[in-house]
Amino acid sequence: MANLILFINSFLSYLLVFVLIAALVVVACILGAKWRKSSDLKKSGGVEPPIMPDTVKTGK
Repeated sequence: MANLILFINSFLSYLLVFVLIAALVVVACILGAKWRKSSDLKKSGGVEPPIMPDTVKTGK
């Protein structure tokens, strides 16, 4: 019984570490995309690229 408790304890510890690392990766990707958009907008002089008519969703 003690071995089972030790195994579950180790498993949950590694699971928690995995979840934390995965959450950090998601946050880093979101921040990286946001900063990249901001950087591209500054480099273009503050002008956003035009929206092409074929990329506009009409909801159909």
